Amino acid sequence: MWKKPEKPVSIDTSQVVIGLHVWLDLSWDDHPFLYNRFKISDDKQVAMIKALSIPGKLYYYPGKSTASPTPLVERTELDALPAPDAVAEADFAREMQRQNKVKHDRLWQQKDVAARADRAWEQAARVTREAMLGMGRAPKVAGAQLRDLSQNTANQIAQGQEVLLHLLGDKEGDGPQFHALNVMTLAMLMGKSVGLNEAQLAELALGSLAHDVGKFNIPAHILKSKLRAKHEESFYREHGAYGLELATLSGVFGPAALSGIADHHEFLDGTGWPTGKKNPGPIARIVALADRYDRLCSPESPGREAVMPSEALARLFKLESSKFDQRLLGTLIKLLGVYPPGSLVQLNDESLALVVSSSKESLRPIVLIYSPEVDKREAPTVDLSLVAGLKIEEVLRPSSLPPDVLQWMNPRQRLSYFFTTDKPS
Repeated sequence: MWKKPEKPVSIDTSQVVIGLHVWLDLSWDDHPFLYNRFKISDDKQVAMIKALSIPGKLYYYPGKSTASPTPLVERTELDALPAPDAVAEADFAREMQRQNKVKHDRLWQQKDVAARADRAWEQAARVTREAMLGMGRAPKVAGAQLRDLSQNTANQIAQGQEVLLHLLGDKEGDGPQFHALNVMTLAMLMGKSVGLNEAQLAELALGSLAHDVGKFNIPAHILKSKLRAKHEESFYREHGAYGLELATLSGVFGPAALSGIADHHEFLDGTGWPTGKKNPGPIARIVALADRYDRLCSPESPGREAVMPSEALARLFKLESSKFDQRLLGTLIKLLGVYPPGSLVQLNDESLALVVSSSKESLRPIVLIYSPEVDKREAPTVDLSLVAGLKIEEVLRPSSLPPDVLQWMNPRQRLSYFFTTDKPS
C-alpha cells in the first residue's frame, strides 16, 4: 500500500553517504543518474553527487534512508584541502560524461521504440476505423483494407526476431479501432510465440481485427448496457453471426479468419456461445483469449469497472482457466509478464512507476518513473532488466494514490497498446 511521502530534508553534497535516499531537484539533463530520486548504493554514486555543483538542490528522505548524513563540511574547509590529482580528476570527468551518454542513449532508444509503436498504431487505427465503419455499406472495399493491413502486420511480426508490447500515450476519441487493435496485437504476439507462420498470422490478424464487426448491427444502448434484459442479450449474441455474414460478403476472409469472428465467444469448457462448442479452432481460441483479457481491462460498458492488468491475468489463471487453451494462457502470461503494461507499481527504492512495456525478463519490465518535477513526456523511462538492484516491490491500486499523483501517472480506463519489432517498419 502506497504511503504519502515524507517531507525531504535539504543537505549539502559534502554530507552524502551510501544509504541515503536522495532527491536531486534538477532537470533530468543536469545530472548523470537514471532518475532524480534514488537510494545511494555505492561509492561511485557518492563521488558523482559530490562532484555536482547544486547548492540548495539536494535533499534526502530520512524515513527511506538506511544511513544518516555526515556532518556538514564548510566550504572554507573544502577549499583548504589539497588540490585533487589532475589525472584522477580528468578520469573522473570522463566517467561522468560516459555515464551521462549511456543514460541519454538508453532513454533515446526507449523513446524511439515507443514512438515507433505510437506512429504504427496511428496508421493502423486510421485504416481499421475506416474499414470497420465501411464494412456494412462496402464490404469488398473494407475487407480489402483489412486484408492489406493484416498481411503487412503479419509480415512485420514474422520477420522480427523480437516483438514487444507497448502501452501507448493518451489516445483521444472513441471508436471500434481501439478494441480491435488491442485484440489483434495480443493475438499476434501469442500467434508468433506458438509458432504460426506468416500466412497463418495474416489470417489471425484479419480475424482478430474484424471479430466484432457484427456489432454495427447491434443498437448502441445494448452494447453499452451494464445489465442486459434477456431479449437484449439474445440480440447481442447475434453479433458473431452478423459479422460472419459481412466478412463472407467481403470475399477476403479464409475459413480460419472467419472462425475468429464466429467463435470468439466459444470456450473449451462448453460455457461459451452461440453454440457452446467445446473445440473451437486455433484462431478462434487465440482471439477469444485476447478479447477476454482486453475486455477485463477495458470494459465495453462504461458502468463496469476496469480490472487492473495484473488482476485480469490472475482472474484468467485462477478462475477462468478451464475456458481457454492452457498453452495459450501460459503464453499470454509470459508475454505480458508478471507486471503487464498499464500496471501501477512501487519499486524497492520506493519510487512510483507505470509499466509501459514488457521486456525480456518477466519480473523486470520497462517502467516510466513518477517524476512530478518534469512533464510526463520528458520523464525517465527505465528498463529494469538493465539496472542491477532495482526491482518492483508491489502493484498499487489506483484508488490508493492521491489525485495529483494519479493524474500524473494517468493509468487510463481504456488501455491502448501496440507492438514493435526489432526491424523498424
